[in-house]
Amino acid sequence: MKTLRLYLMLIGLLAGPAISPGLRAESPPPNIVLILADDLGYGELGCYGQTKIRTPRIDQLAGEGMRFNRAYSGNAVCAPSRCVLMTGRHPGHARVRDNAQVGPDGQFALAAAEQTLGEVLQTSGYRTGAFGKWGLGSADNEGNANDQGFDRFFGYYSQSVAHSYYPASLWNNGEVFPLRNDPPVPGHASLAEGADPSDPASYLAFRGTDYAPDRIHAAALSFLAEQGEAPFLLYYPSIIPHLALHVPEEALKPYLAEGWEDPPFTKPKAGYTPHFTPKAAYAAMISYLDRQVGELLDQLDAQGLAEHTIVIFTSDNGPTHLNPEVDVEFFASAAGLNGLKGSLLEGGVRVPQIVRWPKRVAAGSVTDRVVGFEDWLPTLVEAAGGTIPVGLDGVSLLPTLLGQAQDERAFLYREFPSYGGQQAVWLGSKWKGIRSGLMGKKANVTNLKVALYDLENDPAETTDVAEANPDIVAKIEGLMRSERTVSADFPIPLLDELR
Repeated sequence: MKTLRLYLMLIGLLAGPAISPGLRAESPPPNIVLILADDLGYGELGCYGQTKIRTPRIDQLAGEGMRFNRAYSGNAVCAPSRCVLMTGRHPGHARVRDNAQVGPDGQFALAAAEQTLGEVLQTSGYRTGAFGKWGLGSADNEGNANDQGFDRFFGYYSQSVAHSYYPASLWNNGEVFPLRNDPPVPGHASLAEGADPSDPASYLAFRGTDYAPDRIHAAALSFLAEQGEAPFLLYYPSIIPHLALHVPEEALKPYLAEGWEDPPFTKPKAGYTPHFTPKAAYAAMISYLDRQVGELLDQLDAQGLAEHTIVIFTSDNGPTHLNPEVDVEFFASAAGLNGLKGSLLEGGVRVPQIVRWPKRVAAGSVTDRVVGFEDWLPTLVEAAGGTIPVGLDGVSLLPTLLGQAQDERAFLYREFPSYGGQQAVWLGSKWKGIRSGLMGKKANVTNLKVALYDLENDPAETTDVAEANPDIVAKIEGLMRSERTVSADFPIPLLDELR
């Protein structure tokens, strides 16, 4: 089966479009470090306007490269967003279109025949490693990272297990890697019965010994240290700052000194594990990620790899909607955009995105080009000097990265069957049409009405201008039909009937 799969992949590569000679990467091909934060909001970095959370190393990265103002994640939650990133197919064509748990430690799987970024780069001679949260399969199904293009995998398969930063174990390729957490700290738990919520000691049960992000980070640094002459792809899908609020006490101290009004999160109804100082914990988690990004950059410098390495930093979707665990208003997490994680409104899918490539990407540059996660597979394959597979929805960003003229992206398509069922189309940089209420008992034809926003003048999506622009709405409705294939695994019956 794997032999047939590789044969089909090579046939697709041979049939793919040729690369413009003027854009072909120099030899040897560049190394690639792709860092993916988990639930990090558009406004949660200093370089995107954050004033309370300190992110000096990521801000430095932005100063040394290009910052994207209009970058969009693959979807509004974890797994379908990662599927778009790895496969170059938008949610209307992607296999994984929603989060779906499979067994106690896995997710709905990518198909064996899927071509991932890792697989395509492997055919160009890249050594590949993934370190963090995979979310596209499990160790024992065809979606496992090793069979999807990664020579090395260390981390989590299941997103629900990844809700705990102090789990019992991680995965090291196909083997269980035990951690020193006895007992492990659950991602979802409550204060002990009768515990005093005003006593810091009541929260000690939610501290562990072996912090999983440290183990994952060490494995990623080791992968870098082992590099030889072959180019490499280091995919680093961190679990930070996704809830639960788990962070080592030493990292918490600088934010405790801020003197913020920070009442305990006690989990009165639902959510993740309680924390005595939730604002300080959340800020500390993001600064912890910032420090780890800095250590990756330092390692590249120490090995003399920085100048010939593309570093990308982004997030899988917008900031969490779970208040009061995370006070997104206090942190201005969505930077004034409407919507949070789970929504196809701007705040749910517009994400920070930074690219550094010394001597090729201009330091301190900024772009307003509309881009999506599906664009990274063709971009990186072209930068590597490979052949872009046919049938992708992504558009190579290499001209933009190199400071060359590039036509505006014609459209960007998103759909999401959860959180009520949603569908959205961005038409150029100005227009965005969105539908909601497409799933559930209240779903009916009236919900097919498109709300239209002029993002150039109304980025917060406050005013629906559909009635004044019927031609634009009609074009968006046409794309909503043509760009969607029916998925038996992730149906949206109201839209499926339109096909």
